Amino acid sequence: MPISARRVLWWPALLLAPLAALLFRYQFPIQFPIQLLKPRTAEPKAAMDAGSEIEYDMPGVLRWHKSGRVERFDGTETVPPSPSGDPTNGVASKDVVLDPAANLSARLYLPPAAAAAEKRLPVVVFFHGGAFFVHTAASPLYHRYAAALAAAAPAVVVSVDYRLAPEHPIPAAYDDAFAALRAVVAACRPGGPEPWLASHGDASRVVLAGDSAGANMAHNTAMRLRKERVDGLGDKVSGVALLHPYFWGKEPLGGEPTDAAVRGGFERAWQVACGGELGPDHPYINPMASPEEWRQLGCGRVLVTTAELCWFVERARAYAEGIKACGWDGELQVYDTKGEGHVYFLPKYDSELAAKELAVVADFVRRC
Repeated sequence: MPISARRVLWWPALLLAPLAALLFRYQFPIQFPIQLLKPRTAEPKAAMDAGSEIEYDMPGVLRWHKSGRVERFDGTETVPPSPSGDPTNGVASKDVVLDPAANLSARLYLPPAAAAAEKRLPVVVFFHGGAFFVHTAASPLYHRYAAALAAAAPAVVVSVDYRLAPEHPIPAAYDDAFAALRAVVAACRPGGPEPWLASHGDASRVVLAGDSAGANMAHNTAMRLRKERVDGLGDKVSGVALLHPYFWGKEPLGGEPTDAAVRGGFERAWQVACGGELGPDHPYINPMASPEEWRQLGCGRVLVTTAELCWFVERARAYAEGIKACGWDGELQVYDTKGEGHVYFLPKYDSELAAKELAVVADFVRRC
């Protein structure tokens, strides 16, 4: 497919981690055909039945029909777990139900170092990206990354399968994230329901982590923790790792695009994700709208990673500056990659820069 065709098909994945990273792999100028930002119908009304009318379309990614039916075209591929260990790194993985009552599941990763470790390992509760719309813990990109992080730290990684919009609008994803944290902490107790966590997980060293929309979830989970304590954990986790976080806002920040139609496309995606209930300056999506609340962030350390060409780089940098200025009393680390785009480390997992970023995240986990 020629680059010009890619430009037309891929731009709607602005908020989707894997496709966004692919844009920067080819390094062509980003253009925004504005007419595609608006909800549309597949064909003239006279030629279609009521069930085929489209409420929202992100071409090549997701189509939401007015009837409620959702078609996903990206993030649907899955890979099985490796209970006996991945041949490349020895990390064992399995799918578990974290909370049967809520039907909340996750994929667990146990590094080979766990068997020889004299102490319990830190636990990373990881939330995948995908604009709240697509992907699962079993998606190839996220399976590979979670296993690599488990081996590099080493740590027990719990990659959460949370409910996706638009069928389950926000705050469903946030509720699942908090429920997952509760379940993981409970499972780390001796004799807990999940043997890998009961034997190897250290509930005093929990790190909330995620990329893009998942980083947004990690931040909001830590904010909620100060208001709703978790038994066995209290009101703080050891750390929060925000990898290229998806934050936005009504007004342009720094070098963000100023075109109203372009910004409207971002806002429309958020409106679909939250069922039209929350504006673009709600603290869920724009923490900068209420920086005075950040001092309540429920963690001792924060890592913010971003990249020079990331769409949300201005927001990530402003978040880091806000954390330093708000009176929060924890430790902040910022890591910025030059010349790369949004979550480049997922598709370019075998690159030197991706290896360096993984090493930064793994070191952060070890210190928590």
